[in-house]
Amino acid sequence: MRKIPLLIDTDPGVDDALALLMAFNDARHEVVGLTIAAGNVGLKHTVANALKLCEVAGIDAPVFAGCPGPLLHPAPDAGYVHGEDGFGDVGYEAAQRAAEREHAAQAILRLSHEHAGKLVLVALGPLTNVALALKLDPTLPERVGRIVVMAGAVTGHGNITPAAEFNVYFDPEAAHIVFEAFPQIDLADWEATLAHGLLHDRVVEWLAVDSPRARFYERISKKTREWSADRRGEYWHSADALAMAYALEPEGATELVDRPVAVELGHGHARGMTVVDWNRQDGRPDRFRILMRYDQARFEGLIRAALAAG
Repeated sequence: MRKIPLLIDTDPGVDDALALLMAFNDARHEVVGLTIAAGNVGLKHTVANALKLCEVAGIDAPVFAGCPGPLLHPAPDAGYVHGEDGFGDVGYEAAQRAAEREHAAQAILRLSHEHAGKLVLVALGPLTNVALALKLDPTLPERVGRIVVMAGAVTGHGNITPAAEFNVYFDPEAAHIVFEAFPQIDLADWEATLAHGLLHDRVVEWLAVDSPRARFYERISKKTREWSADRRGEYWHSADALAMAYALEPEGATELVDRPVAVELGHGHARGMTVVDWNRQDGRPDRFRILMRYDQARFEGLIRAALAAG
């Protein structure tokens, strides 16, 4: 059987790295491209991190540099969580190869034509690249078979502000463009992430496996795991890994809710909030399939397998 083409828009980032390892390890999918945005840290670092992770994993997926910042307004990064370079400031040796010359937004459009109707687009970072692609060609959604987005906080319990999740807050205008353009979006939000925590002690065991991927990931994730243990207790959380599990094996979802979702674009306390119309009061269509629960054993199994891969 032909593999499912998988295009990942990402801003690596330690949690993005784990999600990418999961994608690289999935036999049913072929990663046809990594389109890179700024987000967790600046674009120089997110591109370098994507290239290095591909090298460590022995994967030749093309890497396309994209937007160096939000569409309109500056936003803070998350270097204090991931390390200033996004990969724990471990001083890794740079990858041997460079990114492609094609811009990420153009690559998204080209790959949507090459894999029309079959492409699975997984967006793990701020949605700037996807929004720009939509502005260049509004017919993009007609060629995407499925889009999975890690974004939002569906009851307004944010992780970067009291109301907003980081990816949406970093570029709310881009999120609005994407949310309005696609007829259906599979959404894995921050609050689902909190419901699927990973015990720190168990993660340490998974990282002790003798594989290049596990050894590298243990190094780059140490800073963020320690940060999480200090602030969030016995569980570590990987939002992008959960979104990738849902993308790769959607049958693992045990509870999904269909509702309308909008993005708050104001500049007050609610900027970047994802507003879910739980009671369907506005009469808008239920275009978002929101992940509420995913099989925890399956989720953890995908992570363990990805780290142990040769």
